[in-house]
Amino acid sequence: MKVASFNINGIKARIDALTDWLREAEPDVVVLQEIKSVDENFPREHFEDMGYIVETHGQKSFNGVAILSKLPLEDVTRGLPNGEGMGRDSADDIEARYIEATVMGARDSLRICGLYLPNGNPVDLNADGTPVEGSKYDFKLKWFARLHARAAELMALEQPFLLAGDFNLIPQAEDAKRPDAWRDDALFRPESRAAFRRLMNLGFTDALRVTTSAPETYTFWDYQAGAYNKNDGIRIDHFLLSPQAADCLTDCQIDKATRGKEKPSDHVPIWVDLDI
Repeated sequence: MKVASFNINGIKARIDALTDWLREAEPDVVVLQEIKSVDENFPREHFEDMGYIVETHGQKSFNGVAILSKLPLEDVTRGLPNGEGMGRDSADDIEARYIEATVMGARDSLRICGLYLPNGNPVDLNADGTPVEGSKYDFKLKWFARLHARAAELMALEQPFLLAGDFNLIPQAEDAKRPDAWRDDALFRPESRAAFRRLMNLGFTDALRVTTSAPETYTFWDYQAGAYNKNDGIRIDHFLLSPQAADCLTDCQIDKATRGKEKPSDHVPIWVDLDI
């Protein structure tokens, strides 16, 4: 089973690029981030005609996640639990950033959790170094805590599952071409990386890091200053596998060439192959 993740940076702007990649890569399941579309405006029929089942959790102009699957999906849920009081301007977290579904493999089921973790910038801190309550950075860290709680629940079930998507998180210095340029950024601040380590310590496997030790392996390049041509990138799109899913891992790759094509997203697809 080939499962991919792709932050497409707007379905309207990238539908051709996404279509071309789907035809070339032929993934069985894809989790998408930043579709930037309400559910009713997502080009569902286009992808259904390509053989995909389509499930979306959209939002006008911002965020939005989706799952495209050639295999039947069951128990689809939208939104990360425990969002009460998480909205910066409302009583609840209304940002469309998380979707879950179960897909059946040849031998076992796989729970797929697609996510678009908040960016967190600008970083607003109190005098004691703690995030300002209600700030974007505070929202990021609290969202991380909710993801940790959900992941712990799924771990307790001892069934194959994975977290996949744009984590907006640079795990280590080796995951950035110029790590010093990111020291004070929400993607690389110590609090963010500590939250990621706590998540990993639940028992996850970083799929890319166990399949390659190649240097300068990135998933995002800014549109500015010729970043892609200089390979001035960062690795922020990840596949985290539960122990049961990690036992099925046969490969993990980044489709870097997608970034060099016409009207690309600033992210590229990353995918895993699971013998499940």
